[in-house]
Amino acid sequence: MNTHPVNLFKARLGKQQQIGCFATLGSPDLTELLAGCGFDWILIDTEHSPVEVPDVTAHLRAITTPGVAALVRPAWNDAVTIKRLLDQGAQTLLIPYVETAEEAREAVSRITFPPAGVRGVSGSSRAAKYGLTSDYFAAAQRELCLILQIESTGALSRIEEIAGVEGVDAIFIGPSDLAASMGHLGNPQHPDVQAAIDDGFRRLKRMGKPTGYLTANEDEFRRRLAEGIDFVSYATDAVLIRNAARALVGRLKG
Repeated sequence: MNTHPVNLFKARLGKQQQIGCFATLGSPDLTELLAGCGFDWILIDTEHSPVEVPDVTAHLRAITTPGVAALVRPAWNDAVTIKRLLDQGAQTLLIPYVETAEEAREAVSRITFPPAGVRGVSGSSRAAKYGLTSDYFAAAQRELCLILQIESTGALSRIEEIAGVEGVDAIFIGPSDLAASMGHLGNPQHPDVQAAIDDGFRRLKRMGKPTGYLTANEDEFRRRLAEGIDFVSYATDAVLIRNAARALVGRLKG
Protein backbone atom coordinates (compact mmCIF):
# COMPACT_ATOMS: atom_id res chain seq x y z
CA MET A 1 0.00 0.00 0.00
CA ASN A 2 1.06 3.59 -0.60
CA THR A 3 2.04 5.95 2.18
CA HIS A 4 0.75 9.51 2.33
CA PRO A 5 3.34 12.14 1.28
CA VAL A 6 4.99 14.36 3.86
CA ASN A 7 4.14 18.04 3.50
CA LEU A 8 7.61 19.47 2.87
CA PHE A 9 6.45 23.06 3.21
CA LYS A 10 4.89 22.41 6.62
CA ALA A 11 7.92 20.41 7.78
CA ARG A 12 10.20 23.37 7.01
CA LEU A 13 7.83 26.11 8.20
CA GLY A 14 9.31 28.03 11.12
CA LYS A 15 12.58 26.11 10.84
CA GLN A 16 14.08 27.55 7.64
CA GLN A 17 13.17 30.34 5.26
CA GLN A 18 11.54 29.31 2.02
CA ILE A 19 11.55 31.25 -1.26
CA GLY A 20 8.75 30.68 -3.73
CA CYS A 21 6.87 31.89 -6.77
CA PHE A 22 3.20 32.33 -7.64
CA ALA A 23 2.01 30.43 -10.73
CA THR A 24 -0.81 32.49 -12.25
CA LEU A 25 -0.67 31.96 -16.02
CA GLY A 26 -2.42 28.60 -16.11
CA SER A 27 0.42 26.66 -17.75
CA PRO A 28 1.48 23.38 -16.07
CA ASP A 29 4.54 23.36 -18.34
CA LEU A 30 5.62 26.74 -16.99
CA THR A 31 4.94 25.57 -13.44
CA GLU A 32 7.12 22.51 -14.10
CA LEU A 33 9.87 24.79 -15.43
CA LEU A 34 9.69 27.07 -12.39
CA ALA A 35 9.80 24.09 -10.04
CA GLY A 36 13.15 23.15 -11.55
CA CYS A 37 14.66 26.61 -11.07
CA GLY A 38 15.54 26.37 -7.40
CA PHE A 39 12.41 27.67 -5.66
CA ASP A 40 11.41 25.98 -2.42
CA TRP A 41 7.72 26.22 -3.22
CA ILE A 42 5.37 27.09 -6.04
CA LEU A 43 1.90 28.45 -5.32
CA ILE A 44 -0.85 27.47 -7.77
CA ASP A 45 -3.17 30.46 -7.78
CA THR A 46 -6.88 30.18 -8.53
CA GLU A 47 -7.89 33.58 -7.15
CA HIS A 48 -6.33 35.92 -9.73
CA SER A 49 -5.90 33.45 -12.58
CA PRO A 50 -7.99 31.33 -14.98
CA VAL A 51 -6.98 28.12 -13.17
CA GLU A 52 -9.83 25.79 -12.19
CA VAL A 53 -9.84 22.55 -10.16
CA PRO A 54 -8.87 20.18 -13.05
CA ASP A 55 -6.06 22.60 -13.93
CA VAL A 56 -4.83 22.50 -10.33
CA THR A 57 -4.48 18.73 -10.65
CA ALA A 58 -2.29 19.17 -13.72
CA HIS A 59 -0.14 21.74 -11.91
CA LEU A 60 0.25 19.45 -8.89
CA ARG A 61 1.43 16.68 -11.22
CA ALA A 62 3.91 19.11 -12.79
CA ILE A 63 5.64 19.89 -9.48
CA THR A 64 7.83 16.82 -9.20
CA THR A 65 11.26 18.33 -8.54
CA PRO A 66 12.57 16.88 -5.25
CA GLY A 67 12.36 19.34 -2.38
CA VAL A 68 9.84 21.64 -4.05
CA ALA A 69 6.49 22.02 -2.29
CA ALA A 70 3.15 22.88 -3.91
CA LEU A 71 0.83 25.45 -2.36
CA VAL A 72 -2.67 26.28 -3.63
CA ARG A 73 -4.67 29.47 -3.19
CA PRO A 74 -8.43 28.93 -3.50
CA ALA A 75 -10.47 31.73 -5.02
CA TRP A 76 -12.29 32.19 -1.70
CA ASN A 77 -12.80 30.79 1.79
CA ASP A 78 -15.42 28.42 0.44
CA ALA A 79 -16.15 24.95 1.84
CA VAL A 80 -16.92 23.29 -1.50
CA THR A 81 -13.90 24.72 -3.31
CA ILE A 82 -11.58 23.87 -0.43
CA LYS A 83 -12.89 20.29 -0.28
CA ARG A 84 -12.34 19.78 -3.99
CA LEU A 85 -8.79 21.13 -3.89
CA LEU A 86 -7.87 18.96 -0.91
CA ASP A 87 -9.31 15.89 -2.62
CA GLN A 88 -7.05 16.58 -5.61
CA GLY A 89 -3.99 16.44 -3.38
CA ALA A 90 -3.38 19.99 -2.18
CA GLN A 91 -1.69 19.89 1.21
CA THR A 92 -1.06 23.58 1.88
CA LEU A 93 -3.78 26.17 1.28
CA LEU A 94 -3.48 29.96 1.31
CA ILE A 95 -6.97 31.31 2.02
CA PRO A 96 -7.49 34.86 0.73
CA TYR A 97 -9.15 37.81 2.44
CA VAL A 98 -9.73 36.47 5.93
CA GLU A 99 -11.21 39.29 7.99
CA THR A 100 -12.09 37.89 11.41
CA ALA A 101 -11.32 35.14 13.89
CA GLU A 102 -14.69 33.59 13.04
CA GLU A 103 -13.70 33.36 9.36
CA ALA A 104 -10.42 31.82 10.46
CA ARG A 105 -12.30 29.18 12.45
CA GLU A 106 -14.48 28.49 9.41
CA ALA A 107 -11.36 27.91 7.30
CA VAL A 108 -9.99 25.49 9.90
CA SER A 109 -13.29 23.62 9.96
CA ARG A 110 -13.32 23.36 6.16
CA ILE A 111 -10.00 21.51 6.04
CA THR A 112 -10.88 19.24 8.97
CA PHE A 113 -12.75 15.94 8.80
CA PRO A 114 -15.79 15.40 11.06
CA PRO A 115 -16.57 15.42 13.85
CA ALA A 116 -14.16 18.30 14.50
CA GLY A 117 -14.82 19.92 11.10
CA VAL A 118 -17.05 19.89 8.05
CA ARG A 119 -14.75 18.62 5.30
CA GLY A 120 -16.48 16.04 3.14
CA VAL A 121 -15.04 12.54 3.32
CA SER A 122 -13.72 10.63 0.30
CA GLY A 123 -11.35 7.70 0.56
CA SER A 124 -10.99 7.21 -3.19
CA SER A 125 -9.86 10.68 -4.28
CA ARG A 126 -6.58 11.52 -5.96
CA ALA A 127 -5.27 12.70 -2.57
CA ALA A 128 -5.89 9.17 -1.23
CA LYS A 129 -4.21 7.70 -4.31
CA TYR A 130 -7.67 6.49 -5.31
CA GLY A 131 -7.99 4.36 -2.19
CA LEU A 132 -4.51 2.86 -2.31
CA THR A 133 -3.21 4.78 0.73
CA SER A 134 -3.89 2.71 3.83
CA ASP A 135 -3.44 5.46 6.44
CA TYR A 136 -4.98 8.24 4.37
CA PHE A 137 -7.42 9.93 6.75
CA ALA A 138 -5.12 10.30 9.76
CA ALA A 139 -2.06 11.10 7.65
CA ALA A 140 -3.87 13.57 5.41
CA GLN A 141 -5.15 15.58 8.33
CA ARG A 142 -1.73 15.61 9.98
CA GLU A 143 0.02 16.88 6.87
CA LEU A 144 -2.37 19.74 6.02
CA CYS A 145 -1.09 23.29 6.39
CA LEU A 146 -3.40 26.31 6.61
CA ILE A 147 -2.23 29.84 5.79
CA LEU A 148 -4.58 32.79 6.11
CA GLN A 149 -4.15 35.98 4.09
CA ILE A 150 -4.57 39.40 5.75
CA GLU A 151 -5.54 41.99 3.15
CA SER A 152 -7.35 44.92 4.80
CA THR A 153 -6.91 47.45 7.57
CA GLY A 154 -9.71 45.78 9.51
CA ALA A 155 -8.09 42.37 9.35
CA LEU A 156 -4.72 43.91 10.23
CA SER A 157 -6.24 45.44 13.36
CA ARG A 158 -7.46 41.96 14.37
CA ILE A 159 -4.34 40.08 13.31
CA GLU A 160 -3.62 38.56 16.75
CA GLU A 161 -7.18 37.24 17.04
CA ILE A 162 -7.02 35.69 13.57
CA ALA A 163 -3.53 34.25 14.00
CA GLY A 164 -4.41 32.86 17.43
CA VAL A 165 -7.14 30.55 16.14
CA GLU A 166 -6.18 26.93 16.73
CA GLY A 167 -5.32 25.20 13.48
CA VAL A 168 -3.92 28.27 11.73
CA ASP A 169 -0.33 27.47 10.77
CA ALA A 170 0.81 30.81 9.32
CA ILE A 171 -0.30 34.30 8.33
CA PHE A 172 0.40 35.87 4.95
CA ILE A 173 0.11 39.65 4.57
CA GLY A 174 -1.10 40.67 1.09
CA PRO A 175 0.36 44.11 0.28
CA SER A 176 -1.70 45.01 -2.80
CA ASP A 177 -5.15 44.69 -1.29
CA LEU A 178 -3.93 46.19 1.95
CA ALA A 179 -2.63 49.20 0.03
CA ALA A 180 -6.01 49.58 -1.68
CA SER A 181 -7.76 49.31 1.68
CA MET A 182 -5.59 52.18 2.94
CA GLY A 183 -6.38 54.39 -0.06
CA HIS A 184 -3.15 53.71 -1.95
CA LEU A 185 -4.40 51.51 -4.79
CA GLY A 186 -1.50 50.20 -6.86
CA ASN A 187 1.15 51.54 -4.48
CA PRO A 188 2.10 48.94 -1.86
CA GLN A 189 5.46 50.71 -1.44
CA HIS A 190 3.75 53.80 0.01
CA PRO A 191 5.40 54.58 3.38
CA ASP A 192 2.09 54.27 5.26
CA VAL A 193 1.42 50.84 3.75
CA GLN A 194 4.94 49.64 4.48
CA ALA A 195 4.65 50.90 8.06
CA ALA A 196 1.40 48.99 8.51
CA ILE A 197 2.96 45.82 7.12
CA ASP A 198 5.98 46.24 9.39
CA ASP A 199 3.66 46.59 12.38
CA GLY A 200 1.72 43.48 11.40
CA PHE A 201 4.85 41.40 11.11
CA ARG A 202 6.15 42.68 14.46
CA ARG A 203 2.93 41.65 16.17
CA LEU A 204 3.00 38.21 14.58
CA LYS A 205 6.63 37.75 15.57
CA ARG A 206 5.72 38.49 19.20
CA MET A 207 3.17 35.67 18.95
CA GLY A 208 5.69 33.30 17.39
CA LYS A 209 3.42 32.81 14.36
CA PRO A 210 5.13 31.98 11.03
CA THR A 211 4.68 34.65 8.36
CA GLY A 212 4.59 34.93 4.58
CA TYR A 213 4.71 37.69 1.99
CA LEU A 214 4.73 38.55 -1.72
CA THR A 215 6.53 41.49 -3.29
CA ALA A 216 7.64 42.53 -6.76
CA ASN A 217 10.18 44.94 -5.27
CA GLU A 218 13.58 43.25 -5.08
CA ASP A 219 14.89 45.59 -2.36
CA GLU A 220 11.88 44.86 -0.21
CA PHE A 221 12.20 41.14 -0.92
CA ARG A 222 15.72 41.17 0.49
CA ARG A 223 14.62 43.29 3.45
CA ARG A 224 11.79 40.94 4.32
CA LEU A 225 14.13 37.96 4.20
CA ALA A 226 16.58 39.82 6.45
CA GLU A 227 13.72 40.47 8.87
CA GLY A 228 13.12 36.75 9.12
CA ILE A 229 9.85 36.39 7.23
CA ASP A 230 9.41 32.64 6.93
CA PHE A 231 8.31 32.31 3.30
CA VAL A 232 8.48 34.97 0.62
CA SER A 233 7.61 35.05 -3.07
CA TYR A 234 9.30 37.39 -5.50
CA ALA A 235 6.33 38.39 -7.65
CA THR A 236 4.61 35.91 -10.00
CA ASP A 237 5.38 33.93 -13.12
CA ALA A 238 3.80 36.70 -15.23
CA VAL A 239 6.02 39.37 -13.67
CA LEU A 240 9.15 37.25 -14.06
CA ILE A 241 8.46 36.66 -17.75
CA ARG A 242 7.44 40.27 -18.37
CA ASN A 243 10.55 41.67 -16.72
CA ALA A 244 12.88 39.24 -18.47
CA ALA A 245 11.27 39.81 -21.87
CA ARG A 246 11.32 43.61 -21.58
CA ALA A 247 14.94 43.57 -20.45
CA LEU A 248 15.89 41.29 -23.36
CA VAL A 249 14.07 43.40 -25.93
CA GLY A 250 15.69 46.51 -24.51
CA ARG A 251 19.13 44.95 -24.92
CA LEU A 252 18.41 43.69 -28.42
CA LYS A 253 17.10 47.03 -29.57
CA GLY A 254 19.62 49.06 -27.61
